[in-house]
Amino acid sequence: MTLLDVPLSLPEVMDGGAGVIRRLVPRLIGLAPVRASLTRGPLATAIVDRFVAGQTDADAVTVVAGLADLGLRATVDLLGEQVTRSEDAVATVEAYRRLLDLADRAGCACGLDVSVKLSAIGQAVPHDGRKLSYENAAEIAAGAAAVNATVTLDMEDHTTTDATLDTVVELRRDFPSVGAVLQAQLRRTEADCRDLAREGSRVRLCKGAYREPAAVVCQGRGAVSAAYARCLGILVAGPGYPMIATHDPALISVASGLIEQVGRASDSYEFQLLHGVRQAEQRRLAARGATVRVYVPYGPDSLPYLTRRLVERPANLLLAARAMGERRAGATGSARSMRWSA
Repeated sequence: MTLLDVPLSLPEVMDGGAGVIRRLVPRLIGLAPVRASLTRGPLATAIVDRFVAGQTDADAVTVVAGLADLGLRATVDLLGEQVTRSEDAVATVEAYRRLLDLADRAGCACGLDVSVKLSAIGQAVPHDGRKLSYENAAEIAAGAAAVNATVTLDMEDHTTTDATLDTVVELRRDFPSVGAVLQAQLRRTEADCRDLAREGSRVRLCKGAYREPAAVVCQGRGAVSAAYARCLGILVAGPGYPMIATHDPALISVASGLIEQVGRASDSYEFQLLHGVRQAEQRRLAARGATVRVYVPYGPDSLPYLTRRLVERPANLLLAARAMGERRAGATGSARSMRWSA
């Protein structure tokens, strides 16, 4: 397969070809040799080490504690999704409970957030998945509340948006701090922002990394960024708690300007950035007095997450390959430091 095998739409052409690369990456990752290179071997190690905190809850808590030492908060995500067996969903709940307990014993649970995908805790289980995922989410939320932590329900593809937001509403009856996630790339998101911009409502706004039908998303990077800025305006002006999840310098600047314009207190919003991405920017924002939370994924089931990171920014694959080369060079004393951008 070559680039010539992938038809270009007009928005993708206007996007400078970036759109076709994003379409090509998932198809390439679907090929057995490419999947193998991303799941084992030196390239896999370089990618995972950069974007994933480790495989165990102890690994994740170690990263959380290190972030706390730098004045940064964390939201921890146990990787894994699209569970179709109830016993696997229960195992995920138990893993989150262990994580929260370990964080509590390590003294870093207070202020911690955990990000949970409903598909990882039973939403896709046949027949009673909706009920099962709600009950499991409530159990995780109860465990988090017991150690002064919070829960945010991650958003997945557009087919689950309504069900996920409904679950947020249901959970908030008993756990008002449960956070929602909205994806700016979806055309519906401005309306969702207006619905969720309420007193005390924690809302994470991200661009969105799922491949979606053209009919439901904004076309092109510029259109998505413009939609993100409009959604930011709604959330920052509202009485809720915006969680600004972006690495885009232009959008961080827009957010900072809006925050200053409305006079928001520094504890009434936060910036969120991914583990392993733009660490200097994380520290810069924190030094300015903003709350900064780092999205910390962990666990062995990392391929879907890594695929989305590569779709968002295909250059990450090249940078990981460079990291692998520098690691090898480091063994002979000639490694150079690598800079990552987003």
